[in-house]
Amino acid sequence: MAVLGSGMGNPVPDTKMPAIVAFAMVAVGFVIAAAQGLIHGSIAGGVIAALGAIPACYGMWKGIQQETQGTLALSVTAVLVALVVGGLLIVLRVIHWFH
Repeated sequence: MAVLGSGMGNPVPDTKMPAIVAFAMVAVGFVIAAAQGLIHGSIAGGVIAALGAIPACYGMWKGIQQETQGTLALSVTAVLVALVVGGLLIVLRVIHWFH
């Protein structure tokens, strides 16, 4: 007799939504920076892009909990992309200020 709520035998679907949200935030940050001149960077765009690491970290946690390599790999990629793009946009804006 199965215990209710045990979750045994009921696989949880692989969710990639946090990584998709993270990539969307990176895209929004990139669009904001493009509106201000992409080579000049953008503080707001960089912050929004970097904040995409938050849902991506949640996706990494879910991937570890569900033991799914696809979700984990996509989320790790989303964290790295969010931090690199966010940092790059901020650094470009700071360089533009001193130029």
